[in-house]
Amino acid sequence: MTPPWYRAAWALARPFAPFAASGGGKFARSVAGRLGAANAIVGWAAAHRDPARPLVWLHAASVGEGRQAEAVLRLLRAARPRWQFLFTHSSPSAERLAAALPADFAGYVPFDTVAETGRALAAARPDLLCFAATDVWPELAHQAALRGIPTALVSANLAAASSRLGAVARALLGPAYAELDLVGAIDQGDAERFVALGVPPGRVVVTGDTRHDAARERADALDRRAPHLAALLGGAGTAPVVVAGSTWPSDDARLLPALGALRRAGIPFRLVAAPHEPTPPHLRTLTAAITAAFGAGVELTTLSVLEERARGGGAPPRWEVCVVDRVGVLADLYAAAALAYVGGGFHRHGLHSVIEPAALGVGVLFGPRWRMSRDARLLLDAGGGASAADAPGLESLLHAWLTDDAARAIAGAAARAVVDRGQGAAERSVSLLLELLAHPSV
Repeated sequence: MTPPWYRAAWALARPFAPFAASGGGKFARSVAGRLGAANAIVGWAAAHRDPARPLVWLHAASVGEGRQAEAVLRLLRAARPRWQFLFTHSSPSAERLAAALPADFAGYVPFDTVAETGRALAAARPDLLCFAATDVWPELAHQAALRGIPTALVSANLAAASSRLGAVARALLGPAYAELDLVGAIDQGDAERFVALGVPPGRVVVTGDTRHDAARERADALDRRAPHLAALLGGAGTAPVVVAGSTWPSDDARLLPALGALRRAGIPFRLVAAPHEPTPPHLRTLTAAITAAFGAGVELTTLSVLEERARGGGAPPRWEVCVVDRVGVLADLYAAAALAYVGGGFHRHGLHSVIEPAALGVGVLFGPRWRMSRDARLLLDAGGGASAADAPGLESLLHAWLTDDAARAIAGAAARAVVDRGQGAAERSVSLLLELLAHPSV
């Protein structure tokens, strides 16, 4: 049952949504997308929903969770090609991924109100509602349960330090998790924490992390002739390339001085800098920080310029630093890396995904706030990743990997081995979902 005060909070907040959607930031885009989400699903269902075909609704919050859902979706689509599939997300960063998925409908999840979730469910009439990672919306899950629609959570993960285990979060989310019919947890620790959150023990199974399946599939299918990647591979020369992905100013404040010191010491490398939010203000700030750390004479370009040259068949310009000025390509760009730095480890929200460079056989460096990331721990344990607490620590690690080809290769192989050992989670998850659909009362 959805807590009454949760519904009251939505009732108070919902009228202000149009005002919150009027800005240009990420939050405003998310609100704007969700404003029309129920209508979008209803419209699609009126035109395309075939009641003779089962429908699975998968939901993932953002890109990382979307990758976990992607592996399940692709296997389900292959196993049941006649079925229909609906995919929703809540973050603007997942828009590009959603558009590329093999779903009949992809868009934002409706606001978590009785009316909007009810309208969407009544129109889509899913046979299964499946969430990814941790992002279970209480009202959506409850309204599905009221309609007899089985609900599941795949690649379920919950760090020991997660705020969801606090008393307030348990009061809010516990009833929603308790109503889930199936939870496929990443490991035993996650399984125990979901039981503590309210999921009946008999409904929790350890399946592994489907993101490992998705990451390897993407890495193995990578087209190195694509302009955004060919531009880097064609102009990289012999100097090792450092790809710094999903960075924030807090990362740049440590990473760029460390790299600047190595550059002044004569250690050769090139830097691909991909900020987490490549908006014009962030790009201007990043460019200024690079110039300050590397000196005014640094040969700096953007990915858009390199792509344009690659498409036109021209010779790539000389560059020491390439700033990535668009989204949706970072996972591919790691293929050009000799080593990767993944951002967020100096940021209050924590580390971003380290599994994409690992799947490409690239060793990964990151900051100290990694403990909410299971993948970071696996990489550290295997020797495929390393963490630094400050700029001097980063400089030391970068020096070690940039000047020792063998050490770099060993770290890259260890990182790929972590991904290889994680394979099979998607198949296990799909098997459980198909069994749930066949026996929804189990």
